[in-house]
Amino acid sequence: MQNSVHFILQGKGGIGKTLVSTILAQWIAAKDETPLRCYDTDQENATFSRYKAMDVKHVPVMTDSRTIDPKRFDALMIDILEEDGNCVIDNGANTFSPLMGYLIENDCFSLLEESGRKVYIHTIVGGGDTLHDTAMGFVSTAKSTNVPLVLWENEHFGLLQSASGKQFTESQTYADNSARVKGRVVLSARNADTFGADIKKMNTARLTAQEVRESDKFNLMEKQRIKVVFRDLFEQLDKVEW
Repeated sequence: MQNSVHFILQGKGGIGKTLVSTILAQWIAAKDETPLRCYDTDQENATFSRYKAMDVKHVPVMTDSRTIDPKRFDALMIDILEEDGNCVIDNGANTFSPLMGYLIENDCFSLLEESGRKVYIHTIVGGGDTLHDTAMGFVSTAKSTNVPLVLWENEHFGLLQSASGKQFTESQTYADNSARVKGRVVLSARNADTFGADIKKMNTARLTAQEVRESDKFNLMEKQRIKVVFRDLFEQLDKVEW
């Protein structure tokens, strides 16, 4: 994978955008020696930028009056275009609409593709009470762009199924836009007392899976469970039609 640009876009907060960004960035770094550049556009909870190993650059687009200045996204686009390499852009709920509006209004997806970049939008649909809102976000993103999509199914909020028991990927909502989806990655809800606790410990420390393997703050079984999780996620990413 070379000269690819990955936008993580979903309007609902707390749905796992930064988690997806960190997983994706680690997979890309392991797959390709091409330089990887990571960006965090979240203005309130810039969690992605706290992962030191990924050298994430924070993009300040909020003014002193706490409004989003869309023109400040220019710096992000220029930075992406000035050098070759792969890019991962995390986005917060507070900048979803301004960033999406900016990308569409300025025809940024076409600009990136004309410059030799392969662009992907990663969108997250959550289960349980988050299903309706995130499913609508998926539809909105699909209809407002023509960029290939990667669907991340986050089961940590519950299964992705309606009250009738129909899975999201069996719904008409998904079927109407499925041709745009180049791959699916399931964030499986594992045992919260073991896998869940270990992943939380890793994320709280802002560590990558590689750093966990080298850390003396994680015991053998904690390292094993994190290895199992990332092996599963990386294998799913390998199957995406990049």
